[in-house]
Amino acid sequence: MGCFFSKRRKADKESRPENEEERPKQYSWDQREKVDPKDYMFSGLKDETVGRLPGTVAGQQFLIQDCENCNIYIFDHSATITIDDCTNCIIFLGPVKGSVFFRNCRDCKCTLACQQFRVRDCRKLEVFLCCATQPIIESSSNIKFGCFQWYYPELAFQFKDAGLSIFNNTWSNIHDFTPVSGELNWSLLPEDAVVQDYVPIPTTEELKAVRVSTEANRSIVPISRGQRQKSSDESCLVVLFAGDYTIANARKLIDEMVGKGFFLVQTKEASMKAEDAQRVFREKAPDFFPLLNKGPVIALEFNGDGAVEGCQLIVNEIFNGTKMFVSESKETASGDVDSFYNFADIQIGI
Repeated sequence: MGCFFSKRRKADKESRPENEEERPKQYSWDQREKVDPKDYMFSGLKDETVGRLPGTVAGQQFLIQDCENCNIYIFDHSATITIDDCTNCIIFLGPVKGSVFFRNCRDCKCTLACQQFRVRDCRKLEVFLCCATQPIIESSSNIKFGCFQWYYPELAFQFKDAGLSIFNNTWSNIHDFTPVSGELNWSLLPEDAVVQDYVPIPTTEELKAVRVSTEANRSIVPISRGQRQKSSDESCLVVLFAGDYTIANARKLIDEMVGKGFFLVQTKEASMKAEDAQRVFREKAPDFFPLLNKGPVIALEFNGDGAVEGCQLIVNEIFNGTKMFVSESKETASGDVDSFYNFADIQIGI
């Protein structure tokens, strides 16, 4: 007793002309657009300005290697980027979903955003960085860091496509795998460093089409002081809860506070559980429990004499009716800074 379908396949085969070959099966992966690795690579260049426009990398991996005296601009998001054996280059990298890895590079100036940042066997790099995790250097020296400062219209959407938050930036929290006793292999760039003096806006006709700005007040990533020494013993923690205008409200609050002379120290976006809220908000935690299920919260730390009172005034005047947590303690040893460090221990979950 045979199977009906097996008989049908046999009949179809017998009815096919002898000179007609059987067509191979088509699978979904066979129909994908073929990727040429050469389209996602700059290799062996010297004294050139090159780049990729928004939409031309679209989340692929990218490789930069053996380049000298080059200006390189990747105005798109990517999966990972490796930079090998480059000397005296200027490099801009749009948001990278995974890692950026510099190996055996010398005298390079860079602006970039990524999930992970690692440097190995490098000398004299100056990096304006946005990194979601702790940046790592290894067997390297004279590596200097500043906060990412860059804008073009497509950049905010590229951060989303790469799965990065503009508020998760640990640019100054460096880990050195190979410290040298009595020496420091890394340092922070001067606070008044002008990013365009390091990574200038491109001037070629093709790349000029990207409307770039390096002005601090237009930067997609909020410019924070990171681990620089605080100017005051008074700090203020603000937590904004998820809603339709959370990001816009956070940026507005930063602009207002900085405009009044306070400093933005650090920022974070993360999902919170009830136990997290208990640690951060303490006795006020029950007031905020219902808001935690709406989505990730954004935390901001400001520093400066009068920061707490100044922040409360701004929140009451501009954000009346918007639920926010503003710390009231002025004690940095065990007050709001401690609360922020408790917050910083919360796993990112966006």
